[in-house]
Amino acid sequence: MDTMAQEIHDGPEAGTLTDGFHLIIDALKLNDIKTIYNVPGIPITDLGRYMQAEGLRVLSFRHEQHAGYAAATAGYLTKKPGICLTVSAPGFLNGLTALAHATTNCFPMILISGSSEREIVDLQQGDYEEMDQLAIAKPLCKAAYRVLHAEDIGIGIARAIRAAVSGRPGGVYLDLPAKLMGQTMDAEAGAKSLVKVIDAAPRQLPAPEAIARALKVLKGAKRPLIILGKGAAYAQADDDIRALVEKSGIPFLPMSMAKGLLPDTHPQSAGPARSLVLKESDVVVMIGARLNWLLSHGKGKSWGDQPKQFVQIDIEPKEMDSNVEIAAPVVGDIGSCVSALHEAMGKDWTPPPSEWTELVDSKKQANLDKMAPKLQNNNVPMDYHGALGALRTIIKERPDAILVNEGANTLDFTRSIIDMFQPRKRLDVGTWGVMGIGMGTAIAAAVETGKPVLAIEGDSAFGFSGMEIETICRYNLPICVVVFNNNGIYRGTDVNPTGGADVAPTVFVKDARYDKMMEAFGGVGVYATSPDDLTRAVNEAMDSGRPTLVNAVIDEKAGTESGRIGNLNPQSVVAKK
Repeated sequence: MDTMAQEIHDGPEAGTLTDGFHLIIDALKLNDIKTIYNVPGIPITDLGRYMQAEGLRVLSFRHEQHAGYAAATAGYLTKKPGICLTVSAPGFLNGLTALAHATTNCFPMILISGSSEREIVDLQQGDYEEMDQLAIAKPLCKAAYRVLHAEDIGIGIARAIRAAVSGRPGGVYLDLPAKLMGQTMDAEAGAKSLVKVIDAAPRQLPAPEAIARALKVLKGAKRPLIILGKGAAYAQADDDIRALVEKSGIPFLPMSMAKGLLPDTHPQSAGPARSLVLKESDVVVMIGARLNWLLSHGKGKSWGDQPKQFVQIDIEPKEMDSNVEIAAPVVGDIGSCVSALHEAMGKDWTPPPSEWTELVDSKKQANLDKMAPKLQNNNVPMDYHGALGALRTIIKERPDAILVNEGANTLDFTRSIIDMFQPRKRLDVGTWGVMGIGMGTAIAAAVETGKPVLAIEGDSAFGFSGMEIETICRYNLPICVVVFNNNGIYRGTDVNPTGGADVAPTVFVKDARYDKMMEAFGGVGVYATSPDDLTRAVNEAMDSGRPTLVNAVIDEKAGTESGRIGNLNPQSVVAKK
């Protein structure tokens, strides 16, 4: 810290001064926020320096979007708002995608951006990076605030924290004009202006009649199903959820980021029988999951012809009836609702009919038996099954490691093949299905947990955030990145129908050496052509903790269009003449 800043911050004896920079830092520290994800620049460069000098961990990225994805992931893992700090205008816009991603996925995050002064912005006088950032942010986040006076910094940060984590969590924008940071005030008065947020996310107990209604619906079920969403994983009510599921005896289906709440190998897991249980169930209990596109909105062919009743547990009342009628809405925090439902079951609870559980078990086993030989192949070049069969074994042997996953085919195959054994160990693209979360998410996972991270990336998805491997190397993080390289988006085999010199829109440079990128930044690069190569490379990386990128060569013909959601692509009805 420079001498002037030290003189300003020394205090809070009467007569000494503090400034906006240090009030921001003190407000964050007072609320136990210890890590900042950022890209330095005007007007927040010195703020980052002062933060580091005051003991905060400040990690600088190469692009604000990835710093934002890291902050969103930190919020999900810790239940405290992850902080992304950006410059004004373009930097703010780069972080805005991640802010909207956090809000859509219900992750607590605060995007803090420097900005131009209000009097210049309002008159549109053409300031450096001038933009009305607050107005732009408002529609894309849960709440947005601007602080204009140093004495309001404590309140502004407190409001942002409470908004991010209370009720249904989400993203919050906090606008800090450049002039604010240099404002000074009496240090003693400044200390008194700070606010420690008390009970930021209070429990919300479900109504007794809601629990009774849900129990009545469940008791009438012949083919019940429990669906666990990432909201259930976020709640960290792991023991209560497991107690409810096991007492009920009901098959459960975890959404991708809920995998591991109970092990995927648990006898009640219905993951390998997903199609069957969705179609044939008659009562579905949604715990922290939403009936959005990931569950075909609760209707259509995926759900079959069997009439269904839904029990939905969610902290947001407006979520109920969003797509289909909810027979038994239970509004409250996940932990309180699950605990109340478990208690209400009592000692005389009757598990579902054996005909139903045996049908599910039979379908599970048939699908697992069908899959097993595919996962054991040692083909060269690799297909998705052979490569993921190797990585599946590694995760089974290292259940404490965190798996980050994105791509099209890479995402879909990994989600269905790799079993998870502990909660919050699988992080992926979430509700939007957005590509590019990989490196930011992996960095936050390593920083926030201290655990080794395995990031399984499609080559297209990796391209969005690949430069952040320099960040991984700079901070020497225990991250192993596996790039499934099939020379293109979906497949590397598309051709230009005109026969022209340009390759097809979905095709990349053939046989690209992503491993050399990691070597260039001082990490370990490995070129793997077989499942055996892949196993050796990943195990060495996980053992060493060194930043590693494994370029896993995948048969360019192995993929399918858009993974398993190709039906979302509109089809042309106009024939070429």
